[in-house]
Amino acid sequence: MDLTITPLEQANLKEPPRNDFGFGNKFSNRMFTQKYTPDKGWHEATIGPYAPFQLDPATAVLHYAQEIFEGTKAYRSEDGRINLFRPWENMKRFNRSAQRMAMPLVDEEDHLEAIIKLIELEEEWVPDPPAALYIRPTMIATDPALGVRASKSYLHYVIIGPVGPYFKEGFNPVPVYISDTYRRAVKGGVGDAKTGGNYAASLFVGEDASKKGYSQVLWLDAIHGRYIEEVGAMNICFVYEGRKIVTPPLTGSILPGVTRASVIELGRDLGYEVAEEMLDVHQALADLEQGKITEVFGCGTAAVIAPVGKLGYQEKEYWVNDNRTGPVAQKLYDELTGIQYGRIPDRFGWIHTIDVA
Repeated sequence: MDLTITPLEQANLKEPPRNDFGFGNKFSNRMFTQKYTPDKGWHEATIGPYAPFQLDPATAVLHYAQEIFEGTKAYRSEDGRINLFRPWENMKRFNRSAQRMAMPLVDEEDHLEAIIKLIELEEEWVPDPPAALYIRPTMIATDPALGVRASKSYLHYVIIGPVGPYFKEGFNPVPVYISDTYRRAVKGGVGDAKTGGNYAASLFVGEDASKKGYSQVLWLDAIHGRYIEEVGAMNICFVYEGRKIVTPPLTGSILPGVTRASVIELGRDLGYEVAEEMLDVHQALADLEQGKITEVFGCGTAAVIAPVGKLGYQEKEYWVNDNRTGPVAQKLYDELTGIQYGRIPDRFGWIHTIDVA
């Protein structure tokens, strides 16, 4: 990649926060951008000042939602080095999403190289544990014309910023509302692509659930309205009798989470039985009431592991493990974060380390 690095104006530099990181509302001084046109392909790869974009009111992304994004993190280890967790999987998923949204593919090695260089330049923005640096690659359609078709031009960019816990509860059980009426995605649609429309479809129910005291919405399948799929910002797992972890299979309407795949591999390595099985919501709730399901937890980049303390469905509440974090969720969280921050040896080859001076 022919990467240009433009200087920053010292007078406009922001200082990295040292605490009170929030989530997704603070960003570093630099960003990466590159443009695509059919005649030039990807070009003008630049790391320059973080700044707003100027878009024509007719820009395609504003009207037809042709856009994709990714989410991954960088972690500061005790020796000061910076760890990326399975970043190549995010690069692959970015391209799978691009393909589904009729967008051009990005060279995965160049994409990762740009992210690494951006982090090296903004190394002081990588916070100490337990905070992390969130990395948000994005691609948007930029043709300034109306008409339902794929754009010909695109903008690919990466922004980064320090983040604390995704949920205000931190690593503590969260309440989850099961939507009985609305659906997020359907098999054959774009549910397995990381595109904004999937999340936009969840906002109405999410706001309603929040008013009822719930942190997230658990979605059911759109065909039968009975099979569990995923939580708004995460995949979902159910633990049977403390020994078996069950997560819904990737049917085409569920995002293939990198953390989900890691939980499956790590869970088996730790001696748990792990299965990808269809979960009927009525059977799962009955199993919960009968004590067969002992834990429920979400898994995703933002929260890593999020224990679920309560499920709400059809005006009834179902408590999980007395609203306490269970041993399986705790073990997976400790192992995953241990690997990410370098406290535990990486026996899976998941970590890419950036050496910084």
